[in-house]
Amino acid sequence: MALLAKKQGMTQHYKEDGTAIPVTVLLAGPCAVVQLKTKETDGYEAIQIGFGETKAKRITKARAAHCAKAKAPLYKHLREFKPATLEGVELGQMLTVEQFAKGDKVHVQGRVKGRGTQGVIKRCGKAGGPAAHGSHFHRSTGSIGMRTWPGRVLKNTGMPGHMGDVVRTIKKLEVIAVDASKNLLFVKGAVPGGKNALLFVSK
Repeated sequence: MALLAKKQGMTQHYKEDGTAIPVTVLLAGPCAVVQLKTKETDGYEAIQIGFGETKAKRITKARAAHCAKAKAPLYKHLREFKPATLEGVELGQMLTVEQFAKGDKVHVQGRVKGRGTQGVIKRCGKAGGPAAHGSHFHRSTGSIGMRTWPGRVLKNTGMPGHMGDVVRTIKKLEVIAVDASKNLLFVKGAVPGGKNALLFVSK
């Protein structure tokens, strides 16, 4: 199963031996099942969930009717995923953070921060040139190829360009703790996006 979540920020968790672990705090769910897609009606099986309750004036009437059909709250965000089976899942059912337990491995998908146009040092991790006074080559791209052979620029050569603002999935993050009363999920390590970024958490 899966949930939609919002990134709340980062903190630390200490093991019994005093080792500090970087932890990301996620506000995960609750998410209602807004639609059940089946092979008979849609050609494939999927569960659509909603997250982020909002007012009727902030969404379209089509979205409001879609949520009302499932007797679910009005949601700002909708997301579907393919489960192993649809058995035991009902329309309007609430999915909570209780489906995760300490020690579980989860995948967290989100959109990374947009960095705009960046050079090769920030974007590709290149070393750059000498910082001495006599150098005219500090943060430039430098050579991007060879000579007559191969006579072309190889694919995936580091170049300046747009950086960030793409969807990335961080896999197998360990669940450090679960606070069901506050719908909080604590996962080891960093996840994409900034504060309040929308995330998709799945097992």
